Amino acid sequence: GFFQSYAVEVDIKDASNATCLYADWMMKFLITYESNNGDYKNTTLNLSSNVTHNGSICGNDTQAALVAVQFGEGHSWSINITKNNETYQGDFITLTYNTNDTAVFPDAKRKGLVNVLVKDPLPPVQLNTVFVCHSSYLVEAENTTQIFWNVTVQAFVQNGTVSKKESRCPADAPTSAPTVPPTIANVTTASTTTLSPAPTTAPKPVENPDTGNYSLKSGNKTCFLATVGLQLNVSQDKPLLININPKTTIADGACGNRTATLKLNDGNSTLIGF
Repeated sequence: GFFQSYAVEVDIKDASNATCLYADWMMKFLITYESNNGDYKNTTLNLSSNVTHNGSICGNDTQAALVAVQFGEGHSWSINITKNNETYQGDFITLTYNTNDTAVFPDAKRKGLVNVLVKDPLPPVQLNTVFVCHSSYLVEAENTTQIFWNVTVQAFVQNGTVSKKESRCPADAPTSAPTVPPTIANVTTASTTTLSPAPTTAPKPVENPDTGNYSLKSGNKTCFLATVGLQLNVSQDKPLLININPKTTIADGACGNRTATLKLNDGNSTLIGF
């Protein structure tokens, strides 16, 4: 797979030892930081194999639930989740990374903990419903990109049992085939006369995608170049071909010492990562 990271599973119990909040997900962080030389570098912060969830709480009608995890050399991540009538929703996400971790920030000018606070962009979820999102989605703020995928979460679990009713993120929705425009062969004709079948014509082939030029910069230097035409072949009952339009596609990402990530977003919920 493109992403390499450890999964996090948090099962929080209430006073009666029943599950009140369950979450299972994967995440990683792309961070831009200032080096001792005054230039800006990009690095990737992954979860370690040893993750704790100290401080996580169930929450109730008047108090927000909290999922808090700690990992690596002093890094942590948390999200508080509020309950409102018949729904629950993530409120704020807090990422704290430690630039004293020389394996991730080998030459950081600023030493110590850096806090990044950002609003959770996901919509509310009905109570007694588990939110599921296998696709990756991004949260960007203050020189950081937080990437999440394979997410399963339910707050304010009822009767200690995670619901089987799912609320899926928009990115997981299947892509529908385009509507076929009317042709001689498929227009319904109001007539009592029996018509001979229209001759079968070969489908019009999809044109080759336009070539786009995409680049990333690290400080003032270009660190990633890609000149490519992209076409997606979506496997379904009738294969769907989608050309990525360079004129409407935004390039983003980050370059590190050992890895580089190019993200292409065409504005139509299509996100491609290299």
